[in-house]
Order: sequence, then structure tokens, then C-alpha cells
Amino acid sequence: MQQEKMEELKASFEKDGYVFIKEFLGREQVDEINSKLVDYIQSVVPGMPANHVFYEDKERPETLKQLQDLQLHSSFFNQLMTNSAFEEVAEILLGEKAIGKNVEYFNKPPLIGKATPPHQDAFYFNLKPPQAVTMWLALEDVAIENGCVSYVAGSHKKGMRAHGRTQTLGFSQGITDYGNEEDAANVKAFPAEPGDLLVHHCMTIHSAGSNITTDRTRKALGLIYFGESAEPDLEATEAYKQSLNLPLVNS
Repeated sequence: MQQEKMEELKASFEKDGYVFIKEFLGREQVDEINSKLVDYIQSVVPGMPANHVFYEDKERPETLKQLQDLQLHSSFFNQLMTNSAFEEVAEILLGEKAIGKNVEYFNKPPLIGKATPPHQDAFYFNLKPPQAVTMWLALEDVAIENGCVSYVAGSHKKGMRAHGRTQTLGFSQGITDYGNEEDAANVKAFPAEPGDLLVHHCMTIHSAGSNITTDRTRKALGLIYFGESAEPDLEATEAYKQSLNLPLVNS
């Protein structure tokens, strides 16, 4: 990547807590990922651990909404994460060596694809310092109607917000006081086309709407990278485990 482009991305990331890179991958590359995903879902998913596979409705395979750790079961997705263009961007934005941790698949099926509650990934990651990025690659056209991602600009500089249990499978924690004036003034939605890439800091507040369309899915690939300097925060990890024992609340 050109030095000027690198500096521009880094400056934007530090200011807003996210970057949006148009046409990060070409259509042929996206088509290959989609083809590999079809094969993966057919051949690998039936044997995956239950806590790595999430459905909106377990009785309906077509409602598959999320897969975790694709890189553990596929050399293709492992290579996508390691020594790749994605890793290069992660290292530019983090300013240090990036370590690939997870390749995820996300979908919001028509009509029943639920909203992703506002949250900060650092609440789940429990790192000290909170040096990590999450990438979100659009695999098809994504608009507000089928659940595009939204960010609260600058929220990565405001510290950790209070989180509480939600009933959204795969996103068990959400910000309990989300929606104040500052949130509303700085939120921005990002419709995307296949191959567009969103990258956010683990402290950045983000969410995604439900899929209210009748005939459109909302498929995306996620990649998570930790900075080399990040270490497990044992105190935060214990607090997170305790929060999982609290009663469920609507969010």
C-alpha cells in the first residue's frame, strides 16, 4: 500500500475509530469467497462445535446467522487471515504487528435477521491495552433495509460503556445506556457493496439494524486481529464471566 494512502487511513482511523475502504477486494475475489463459503457450510458446519454455529431458528438451516473460527477448519480462510492484505491493513491501523484471531461469517436472513445491539468489541476481548481491530467485508449489497453497520464516530476515545445481557444470540452483551445525545449526533450508517471493507477499533461503538426485506440476505465476512502488545486482562475477563450469570434483559 502506498505510504500516502497508509498515512491517510491511519489518521482517519485515529480520529473516528473506523475506516471505510471502497472496493478493497474485486468481484472475482468476492465470488471466490462466496463459493468457498457455500462449500464450507455444506461440508464443515455439520461437524462444528455448537458454540461456533448460530441460527435464528435451529430448526431451519436457511436461517444460519453466524459462524466462528472458520480459519481452524479451512486452509483457504486461514490464508485469507494470515500474511494477507487484511493483515497488512490491521498492522497499519494498529501501528504494530497484528495477530489474526478469528475469521467469522455473518448473515441476516430476510425478515427474521435481528438487529445487532450497540456494543464495543473490547468488552468481549478483555485486553490490556485494548489494541485490536475488527474487519467487516461485504459479500453482497448491504443497505439500511437489510442491516448495514453503523458506528459512533470518536467513541473509541470515550472509554468503556456499561454493558448488559441481551437476547441476541451471538451478541450476548449490549450497551445499556445507548442512545444519548452524543451517540445520536455522531452515529453514521455504512451501506456497502461487495468487496467494500469496514475496519473498527475494538473500543468503537457499533451496531447493525435488522433485515426488514422479504427477499435479501446480508452476508459478510469478519476478521479479528489483536495487536502484539495486547495481553489478556484477567480482571476484566472475570467480570465478563460474572455478567453472563445475570438474568437476561431485553435490549
